[in-house]
Amino acid sequence: MQRPPSCTGPRRRTLRRSILQPSAIAVGLLLISITGFGEAPEANEVESVRRSGDVGQYEPIAIESLPIHRPDVSAGPPPQQRAALEVKRASRKPAAKPARRPSAPRMPLVEKQPKPASAAERDVDIMRSPLGLSVIKGKINRGESVAAVLRRRGISPQMVRVIDRTMRPKFDFRRAQPGDTFRLSRDKDGRLVSFRYRNSPDESFVLRQSAGGYTVEREPSILESRLTRMEGTIDSSLYKSIRGLGHDPGLASAFADIFAWDIDFTRQLKRGDGFTIVYERLYRDEEGAQVYVRPGRILAAQFRGSVGEHTAVYFEEYDGVGSYFRPDGETLEQAFLVAPLKFSRISSNYSSARNHPILKVVRPHHGIDYAAREGSPVWSVADGEVIFKGKNGGFGNLVKVRHAGGYVSYYAHLSGFGQGLQVGDKVRQKQVIGYVGQTGLATGPHVCFRVTKHGKYVNPATLNRDKPVSRSVADRSWSDFELVRDQLLVNLEAGRNVDVAAGSAL
Repeated sequence: MQRPPSCTGPRRRTLRRSILQPSAIAVGLLLISITGFGEAPEANEVESVRRSGDVGQYEPIAIESLPIHRPDVSAGPPPQQRAALEVKRASRKPAAKPARRPSAPRMPLVEKQPKPASAAERDVDIMRSPLGLSVIKGKINRGESVAAVLRRRGISPQMVRVIDRTMRPKFDFRRAQPGDTFRLSRDKDGRLVSFRYRNSPDESFVLRQSAGGYTVEREPSILESRLTRMEGTIDSSLYKSIRGLGHDPGLASAFADIFAWDIDFTRQLKRGDGFTIVYERLYRDEEGAQVYVRPGRILAAQFRGSVGEHTAVYFEEYDGVGSYFRPDGETLEQAFLVAPLKFSRISSNYSSARNHPILKVVRPHHGIDYAAREGSPVWSVADGEVIFKGKNGGFGNLVKVRHAGGYVSYYAHLSGFGQGLQVGDKVRQKQVIGYVGQTGLATGPHVCFRVTKHGKYVNPATLNRDKPVSRSVADRSWSDFELVRDQLLVNLEAGRNVDVAAGSAL
């Protein structure tokens, strides 16, 4: 039996199209008649919708109230815009916020932020500057390198290499010392902005971003001085007394140098002796904070003891060239220093009859033996010319210096000579000419110091007695000297507290 032909293929698609098209047209006409499609809404309808609150729309805001640049996001919009937004929010009903799905953590674009510092890393401080820069500050400890400290704080090896390569022409990090400090700044994208390396209190090396890459400059520190007064009494030593008062003990050497022509602080210092010092304390500015650097010049000093009272004030007759003077204008500097070194004790004085410790015979000792640590520097007691350098029998290694007025000074038993010192060299007062030793006839490290005048031995301890003053304040500078002297002497008065700025920069 033959089956009827099925409605498939082109014939079936034609039949379906003929049935659906009239239906679609009818539905469309019905919708147009109901909604008024194609007609513009009336003005009152727009106003009704806008005022009903069904549409979330803000009032227009003046352009001048819009934020142009706001580095500190936490500060919020400007006041005018904030006021407009608050008024509009008050008229709107709060809408329930859909629950936010937790987002995956974003990966950093440039460098991973450093982890919190551990106990071993407390020498480094990380902070955010007001300009939005990430700042890392740190200190180099013993046994560390600059590169190791930077990498430990999360600085990439590439950035460390850039810093090292750029800084090397000015400062080689292989010369870094424990205690050196650094300060590194990066922008919000992790790019290097600046790097400051301070290798001493008086200078630093600064790397900065520039148009062509980076530049490095050496910058001396700008130091501000403040006058400080200190007063105390000697207990066991000047060094310990100054340290006990909370001041830099290095001032003891500077104080002793001022009176080196008048006082032998190793032999003549007694318990209960008094001293007063007015000196400069030097500070530098670090991010708005004043940081103490070191002591500066001693501007006034006074010693009161068994050797009498000695007062000195500092005065510059010429710009940058100053000396210490007595209140009457005479200089403290004399032709000869009282000793050729810093010694621990006098092992033998000048004598016309001494029992020699090695030869065991009584004979004159025409000098002073200063015992000191072997290798301690020995200097010339006055300006002069070297006339002998070498070995000389029982003197061992000996240096002889000829001075004005027919004087010749001897420095015996040296372990070595000053670098490059030769016969015929001109030497200045307190220039190093050798080092303490025990060559020749010596039982221990010391210097035998002798002086002759016109070929005859004289007692070195009496060299500056009854000698005319070498110089005094010039007449043209006398009025200036009086002003400086009077002010400094007032500062030396007992009970006066001095802690004022002495200068803006040095």
